[in-house]
Amino acid sequence: MRILFISRCPPYPLHLGDRLILYHLARELSAQGHTLDLLAFDDRPDLPDQREAYAEFFNSVEIFPAPYRSTAAMLRRIVIPSARFPKTALASWSPEMGQTIARKIAADRYDVVNLFGGIHVYEYATLLAGIPAIITPYESYSLYLQRQSQASAAATGGFLQRWAAEAYERFMFTPYRRVVVLSEQDRAALLNLKPTLQVEVIPNGIDLRQFPPPDLSANHSSTILFTGNFEYPPNRDAAQLLAETIFPKVRAQMPNVQLALVGNAPSAEMLALASEQIQVTGRVPDMGAYLREAQIFACPLRYGAGIKNKVLEALASGCAVAATPLSMEGIDAQDGIHALIREIDQMPEAIVQLLSDSALRERLAANARALIEAKYTWERVAKAYQKLYETVTISI
Repeated sequence: MRILFISRCPPYPLHLGDRLILYHLARELSAQGHTLDLLAFDDRPDLPDQREAYAEFFNSVEIFPAPYRSTAAMLRRIVIPSARFPKTALASWSPEMGQTIARKIAADRYDVVNLFGGIHVYEYATLLAGIPAIITPYESYSLYLQRQSQASAAATGGFLQRWAAEAYERFMFTPYRRVVVLSEQDRAALLNLKPTLQVEVIPNGIDLRQFPPPDLSANHSSTILFTGNFEYPPNRDAAQLLAETIFPKVRAQMPNVQLALVGNAPSAEMLALASEQIQVTGRVPDMGAYLREAQIFACPLRYGAGIKNKVLEALASGCAVAATPLSMEGIDAQDGIHALIREIDQMPEAIVQLLSDSALRERLAANARALIEAKYTWERVAKAYQKLYETVTISI
């Protein structure tokens, strides 16, 4: 197949989780002999151009500055239906991207187009000239905002922002033959807003070469681990909740236990948590090393949407997992079999139980690894997308 990717962001660096699916899907599809072209926005001009890390997967790569979208322009599309899908490239928020799409469509016979992102890329449906197209928004943003407002009284702009997100999600996916999200919860949220959408769930995967089978008999440190990109507000919220509320209750019963908060861009508030008992590392070159060393991975997420890549990595790595139900969304894990799945107020007890019971830790870790190998590899993800591409190219 000849496939055009249009993305809200480049496929790299991978410590930013929204890059993972684009990078690994392109790698898998190109290895299967498909021809891919990439048009992407540079949503992080503060980062260096790293296209050498992924250029080999694509026949061509073109990167564009991310456009500015004023509040007035966004409201105009809500209240004026005829303005929602620009009929010309020049009328889009990024005329440069629109003109390039039109040029690529005219020059190449694409079998399918896959757009990655929501409000960032949805507007180009009219320019695709009838080519079968699907869109992967990752998650329902309105669901994310709903949960954020429920979890945090400090969440700002809540009502109007959520109203706008719901308004866009009622119309912006309608031209596409399929919408792909990462969890059933996101699917349900979109269908609640627009029941006629055809929404598929394809979860993210794990690169098993990066996360080899764990040695479950190895001695692990008495460390509770939480990882993530801490630019993402739900991760910061979970890290501070873990350090300030959950961890002290665990230490009251097990004084020798340590906590490690590992990942990109910890906030000033997180850095202030560092002590003899709490390690705050910042970004590390090998997350797998921390996962293989720790006894427990604790994930007390209170809000967010989509699938949690950090949890997939922990399940693959031999780390016994204690997590909130929201943290496990999109993952077919069962409480007591693959992880201990508990509400926030039950997390200290679950962590103490895991720290105290090595047989339970080993059983959960072995089952979790088997689950990842069976259902959550990038090879399986690519096969699901390839099947979807084949379906939409023959559908009426």
